Amino acid sequence: MNAALVISKREIRTYFNSPVAYIVVTVFTIITGYLFFTQLFIEKQAEMRGLFNVMPLLFMFLIPAITMRLVAEEKGSGTLELLITMPVRDWEVVLGKFLAALALLCSALALTLVFAITVRGLGPMDTGPALGGYFGLVLMGGAYAAIGVMASAFTRNQIVAFIVSFAICFALYLLGRISQFVPESLQPILSFLSIDGHFENITRGVIDSRDVIYYLSVIGVCLLLATTALESRKWK
Repeated sequence: MNAALVISKREIRTYFNSPVAYIVVTVFTIITGYLFFTQLFIEKQAEMRGLFNVMPLLFMFLIPAITMRLVAEEKGSGTLELLITMPVRDWEVVLGKFLAALALLCSALALTLVFAITVRGLGPMDTGPALGGYFGLVLMGGAYAAIGVMASAFTRNQIVAFIVSFAICFALYLLGRISQFVPESLQPILSFLSIDGHFENITRGVIDSRDVIYYLSVIGVCLLLATTALESRKWK
């Protein structure tokens, strides 16, 4: 576990020693703020729902951009082999890179707290759904990040990693939107697999263990597959 934390700290330093993190976080905050305040002034209600409504879509672009280089870049440059020769296990490499992506995501989300403070100043805000929404964002963001790390572990090309990650995230998001158009026997399955549907439940202010287990399961499965992808080099 210590090795995973060391790798995570190294990746975080890499993020913030380059302009990538600053550009991505700044663009994300500007777009989020524009969409949120536009909807806020239209609806004229002191609530954070406008922010939470746009996040699943924004995450599909933000998080693949954050994660696409994590493993793919090291595989392409050959530094992954050097990293693996150190006293570190494959799962620690995957976990460390996942934690780094999650840390950058949480930094971006922290900037949006300014929006919550603004809403609270405009009128009485329902604290329960707001706190639940941010908790849900961390869980959903963690699931997206795990998918991104998995996609990055599958290839040496960062662009391919971005496309694969985006495609998987979009497919999981789309399942909840098309569930009403499929036979009733399939609707519960699609609703359960929908990454956005579980988030909507949490934003109501009620933390259901089924929603938490769903996100933790997605994270666990994706990180396991990413670890397996790294270990596959030993099978050749």
